[in-house]
Amino acid sequence: MKAVVLAGGRGSRLRPLTDKLPKPMVELCGMPVMEYTVRNLVRGGITDIAVTLCYKPRAITDYFGDGAKWGANITYFYEDEPLGTAGGVKAASGFFDGDFVVASADTFTDIDYGEFARVHASGGAPVTVAVRRVKDVSRFGVVHLGGDGTITRFEEKPQKSDSDLVSMGIYCIGQGVMDLVPEGVKYDFAKDLFPRLVGKMKAYRTSCYWSDIGTLESYAECREYGARALAAGGSLAFGLR
Repeated sequence: MKAVVLAGGRGSRLRPLTDKLPKPMVELCGMPVMEYTVRNLVRGGITDIAVTLCYKPRAITDYFGDGAKWGANITYFYEDEPLGTAGGVKAASGFFDGDFVVASADTFTDIDYGEFARVHASGGAPVTVAVRRVKDVSRFGVVHLGGDGTITRFEEKPQKSDSDLVSMGIYCIGQGVMDLVPEGVKYDFAKDLFPRLVGKMKAYRTSCYWSDIGTLESYAECREYGARALAAGGSLAFGLR
């Protein structure tokens, strides 16, 4: 299975860190946050990786090159204007020849991408969404499930909800799904595509570590978490040295 890493975001909520760097290149415990994503995909056996770029792309391409240093094969796709999460993947759709993983370049997580892909392949759903429990759902897209793990409803950043499961922004996309996405326009998975597929998608529930590093506060929390892991001997499998 192949993967696409979404790396085009500006990261305005992380200013001033992102004034000169794109969000995926913000340093976290000795390496850019995107490097954890690349390392973790390779660890899961996913080595063919497309990367979507928009804001300050040279910083990313100069650092990662063709990906060989990490055992990956990286291909880049450029957006002149932001196309949204699904729109950017649509522009890279020629890269894929089957089901694929969507990951974020600015998410700090130790999810097992290999297991995630295997669960999707055996589940028969057009889309599988990685979800986990959080205490405060107000910053995230909340997911409601049926008894068989089918996604029955989404809520976008509710103040309160009777579900504490949120989308991690990590997906497995089946063949034919991207045909639903128009070309050359801004289009998002969560806001535009997934509401059309409610009742057909499945959830992959995990208790892995995860943070979207969307704010200076969450970035500081991730740095603290990483520092503790390093102090304990760098035992995390997804790249802490």
